[in-house]
Amino acid sequence: MRQGSVERTTTETSIKVTVDLDGSGRYAVKTGVGFLDHMLEQLSRHSLIDLDVEARGDLHIDAHHTTEDVGIAIGQAVAKALGERKGIQRYGSALVPMDETLTRVALDLSNRPYLVWKVAFGHDKLGTMDTELFKEWFQAFAQAAGATLHVETLYGDNDHHIVESCFKALARALRAALEIDPRKADAVPSTKGTL
Repeated sequence: MRQGSVERTTTETSIKVTVDLDGSGRYAVKTGVGFLDHMLEQLSRHSLIDLDVEARGDLHIDAHHTTEDVGIAIGQAVAKALGERKGIQRYGSALVPMDETLTRVALDLSNRPYLVWKVAFGHDKLGTMDTELFKEWFQAFAQAAGATLHVETLYGDNDHHIVESCFKALARALRAALEIDPRKADAVPSTKGTL
């Protein structure tokens, strides 16, 4: 079973995350940040990763620490569930439209974290959430999961659609990269023999 659980506690946040990479897209998410919850639900549903997230953070300050630390914890749980990364397809990509918006995500579960973020927003806030925090979430996730992650919104006007297309494209790319290759289910997908 490719499952991983992480408990992360700092002076700023307390987070519990469980993932099942071979799930059905079932989720139970409660971060205290409504829009982040909505995006994580999209991530779970479209990747078919079962996702449980319970977070308490210093939201009286702002949503920064909670958003970043949730990204870290989910990334760590995914990395734990992947183990030695044997048999995975490793690479995934997706092109996701959402109304007037089109976003492309490409990723490599290489265990070499890197984020390329080419996403622009028209406003500083989306609801009560600072739009700059979405890059923080993707950076934290990529670093902790050991993923090389490229996110690019090719065009779009509505900030809600832009963010949602980023999460849905990540979900679809993850779904492809996490799949087991039936021809090489016992091997790490690298000539180095390790990722």
